[in-house]
Amino acid sequence: MTPHPAQFNELIRLAIQEDLATGYDLSSLVLPHDQISKFGIFSRQNGILAGVFLIPHILSMVDPKLNYEILIKDGQNLKHGNLIASISGPLASVLLVERTCLNFLSHLSGVASLTAQFVAQVENTKTRIVDTRKTLPGFRALQKYAVRVGGGFNHRFGLHDMVLIKDNHWLYIGSLKKAVEEIRSMLGHAVKIEVEADSLDQFREALEARVDAVLLDNMSLNDIRTAVSENAGTVILEASGGITLENVRDYALAGVDIISIGKITHSAPALDFGLDEI
Repeated sequence: MTPHPAQFNELIRLAIQEDLATGYDLSSLVLPHDQISKFGIFSRQNGILAGVFLIPHILSMVDPKLNYEILIKDGQNLKHGNLIASISGPLASVLLVERTCLNFLSHLSGVASLTAQFVAQVENTKTRIVDTRKTLPGFRALQKYAVRVGGGFNHRFGLHDMVLIKDNHWLYIGSLKKAVEEIRSMLGHAVKIEVEADSLDQFREALEARVDAVLLDNMSLNDIRTAVSENAGTVILEASGGITLENVRDYALAGVDIISIGKITHSAPALDFGLDEI
């Protein structure tokens, strides 16, 4: 589902304010106020489009006189030179919104495009590619949307909607099993509980604690295959850590249900777009 663009009003305002701290676009002071122009947003790389749904909202927040036409929707494949959208209206306003529009498009399309590459690598396996909480502050909902556009799935949105017990939690409680028991007694059965394990011993302890999912963190492929065999479908198995485009299929073929990859949000290369007069 596409988020409602009004959800990102504050983020868009901040982006515009970064350009207009003094209240003026100094470079456009020489332009005639009545100059009306039409520009197009063009892709300069192949990839997956994400974020175009924000453009009408950005334009309306800057100048209601700006008009637009969206020609390619989020989720569609892009080729170099594709016309994504047209923007027409006062020239100074078009140039004012240019970088804000392109920044959102470039980043979110980069996330969607990198996600799609990982998804393609695990094709014809049962494994899903999911994101993490390794997101830019303020951009989490947008980045997780872009992951979905690229064919991936979302892990927990934040600390509030799912339990993920890591060693930094259970080491202070005394044991992994005890941490699970205490959390379960506090929250009841309705909240899913996942435990991070970095060894087969920890994985086995998590199974004994009857958790809902186990994150196999930075474990070797051989250990992951052993965990999959011993699990026999009992809980959801997630693999993470050191997984790249080159080896992700090996992890999928090992039999895990989920592969979580921080790179698709925190290190996705921006996709290149440009604004040119048409």
